[in-house]
Amino acid sequence: MRTSNYRKKRISKKTWKYAGAVFGSLLAAGLIFFFAYFKVDEVEVMGSSHYSEKEVRKMVLRGPLASNSVLAPLLYTKRETEDIPFVKGYVVSQVNRNTICISVKEEKPVGCIPYLDSYIYFDRNGIFIESSKKRDETIPYFDGISVKHVIKDEELPIKGKTVLNTAVALATIFQKNETIPDHIEFDENYQISLLYGDITVMLGKDEFLEDKMTRAVAILPLIAGKKGILHLESVTDTVKTITFEEEVKEKTPEELAAEWTGGYEESGEYTGTGEFDENGTYVGPKPMTELEKALAEWTGGYDEEGDYTGAGEYDEYGNYVGPAPTEESIAAEKAAEENAEEENAEGEDVPAEEMDEYTEDGNIPEEETGEYTESEDVSAEETGEYAEDWYAEEEYTEYSE
Repeated sequence: MRTSNYRKKRISKKTWKYAGAVFGSLLAAGLIFFFAYFKVDEVEVMGSSHYSEKEVRKMVLRGPLASNSVLAPLLYTKRETEDIPFVKGYVVSQVNRNTICISVKEEKPVGCIPYLDSYIYFDRNGIFIESSKKRDETIPYFDGISVKHVIKDEELPIKGKTVLNTAVALATIFQKNETIPDHIEFDENYQISLLYGDITVMLGKDEFLEDKMTRAVAILPLIAGKKGILHLESVTDTVKTITFEEEVKEKTPEELAAEWTGGYEESGEYTGTGEFDENGTYVGPKPMTELEKALAEWTGGYDEEGDYTGAGEYDEYGNYVGPAPTEESIAAEKAAEENAEEENAEGEDVPAEEMDEYTEDGNIPEEETGEYTESEDVSAEETGEYAEDWYAEEEYTEYSE
């Protein structure tokens, strides 16, 4: 039998190393090309109103592979998530080789209420969708609605379905008119009041809310900067009477002195102390500031030896009256008086001899309260009441006087 001289050639280690190096180089080159060619240069964000684009990118694209437009959609899409408040889920998709898009599906809260040390947010169906320690100022805040317990994704257990319906209806109106108040309050009788800065809008019962808010939106710009109560409780589909009860701040002596227009004599000559203005209208003597009044009432100026120096701390009879008043001393005296009043108010009891000023139930008698009885009429000039279109006319300035 003949023996074959053919032998199988074994691949040397050197050859294997060379082949491995070539394959590794090709793989590395492929990976470099893959990540360079599909590098994300732009990220689009859609559907997010609660978070900025920067915040969405930071929350969603967490990891080194987020910079690849092919891998990012596969690794970072979450159709349901619970770790981002007000977000149900999000989808990452490739727009082109260098651009990806994050489509956010948000929860849509229409209002929030206080609960323990947090804020509970609910949707238009009254479903509890989110809680937060921080209040979102763009979402209507309702006070006076209380719950004993809450369960996420379930309807808020508010006593009386009507109250929840009212809150949802109001929130919808606010968002439609883009006039979200700072505060919405329901009292114990579920009467509604809104707070816009220093203006309180009284809506009353859950009746004709659309009509009431339409008028409130029209009037609020006209009374901006004022302080008071806008009454719309009586507004119906036929009754349009609205009352603005303005709270006028009492001016300080300094403000009155600054606004004084006098200084002229009756002859028209300006002396600075005359009681007429430049048009000859009598405006009275110049109001005194607190410091001027205090100096006028101060009887000092004499020294201890009885000599008048103008800076002495004694009066002409030798009585010690202290140094001349200054703005600093007046301010210190006021502060001391306020502190004394606060201390007296804490735990102060009404003496028995003063109890006859109150009725048996502890209330002040009606005649002492200054309130009007039902039989007393108040004119339109006193209440500020105007008919349907008063706020649209130029005569509005007369109303504010």
